[in-house]
Amino acid sequence: MKYTYLLINLSTLFFPVVLSFDKRVAFYKSWRYIWPGMGITGLLFLVWDVLFTIKGVWSFNAGYILGITFFKLPLEEILFFLTVPFACVFIYQCLKYYVKWQPSDFVINLVCSAVLVYGILNCCFNYHHLYTLVTFGTLVPLLIYVQFFLRAPWLNRFFMAYAVTLIPFYIVNGFLTSIPVVLYNNAENLGKRIGTIPVEDHFYCMALLLMNIGFFEFFKSRKIVAR
Repeated sequence: MKYTYLLINLSTLFFPVVLSFDKRVAFYKSWRYIWPGMGITGLLFLVWDVLFTIKGVWSFNAGYILGITFFKLPLEEILFFLTVPFACVFIYQCLKYYVKWQPSDFVINLVCSAVLVYGILNCCFNYHHLYTLVTFGTLVPLLIYVQFFLRAPWLNRFFMAYAVTLIPFYIVNGFLTSIPVVLYNNAENLGKRIGTIPVEDHFYCMALLLMNIGFFEFFKSRKIVAR
């Protein structure tokens, strides 16, 4: 069905938008802090996306998209960089309000170390796979900056949100990769999948969310300081 990818985008956005007006979380009051970071991150990832589409890292099944394209990207793929980050920042904010517990610094350091080691090894030994190289080549320096240079106090909660986000991630990406709406060239990735989802997608998602939440916290803190 031509509307498949569009419907997946709209479904991803529906509950976060509706529940944004919940009086307790009042997420709608934070919307203004999301848009700048979403725009910056979205632009960077869209450039990446265009290049990957041109290089044949992935392609889109014409039977499940409207056929409206910009720079070889379907309209739905562009919307993906709005709907998914918005939904994930919503999850992040809800967890901050409803869940007071967070993992210890020791646990987060272990998680970060594991991700960094895995990412560096992939950059060293699987650099001939373009999706693998660019994904980990983006995530590793980003995570190093946030953890060791920025020393972000929100990193613990970021990983909590990322863990929860994996639930809708498996649903949304499960549809996109099993129908399939998005077709991956296995010559450009590790060829390993969890279900129908390439392993790299998990770390691609991590980099996307880390950048979005980082900008969200940055713009929110600037507003607080200005006051």
